[in-house]
Amino acid sequence: MNKFIIADPKKCIGCRTCEIACVMAHAESQEIATFTAANFVPRLHVIRGMNLTTPVLCRQCEDAPCANVCPNGAISRLDDRVQVLQERCIGCKTCVVACPYGAMEVVTKPVFRQNGAMLKTTSEKAEAHKCDLCSERENGPACMEVCPTNALHCVDREMLQEMSAEKRRRAALDNTSPLLF
Repeated sequence: MNKFIIADPKKCIGCRTCEIACVMAHAESQEIATFTAANFVPRLHVIRGMNLTTPVLCRQCEDAPCANVCPNGAISRLDDRVQVLQERCIGCKTCVVACPYGAMEVVTKPVFRQNGAMLKTTSEKAEAHKCDLCSERENGPACMEVCPTNALHCVDREMLQEMSAEKRRRAALDNTSPLLF
């Protein structure tokens, strides 16, 4: 089973600290001055509703729709998570359309090429972008580490079974439902 991060909207205060931590965890440089609106691209997004705020991020689906529709096989399951292999991604956006959670997006990055001795060109490369559970980070997902209210939790098989058992207990003890047997 793939691990995934889930947010508790009752605890989220909408501070966006998770977004900042995400960007910092995936940045080539840790210098704050290097960030602009163009390169500040978190892999999760805090959504504000009428009375709640909550981060939305990839659920690392077992039968990942984004991976199933990718024409180049750029999205695959690796180490209990769904990963994007950027060297294969062509930026076609089919994964964005297929994701049921809106957690996949395509971002553009500048690509600098030198053609010949003096000719330098700049172009853009589109890449699929999603939560990778901070796969390169030793301490795990940065968003969970910095959340001031502990609204983010990493769900694995064991935690999912505990959550399911708790729901069954609550349903069994719910005395507001009429007995149907």
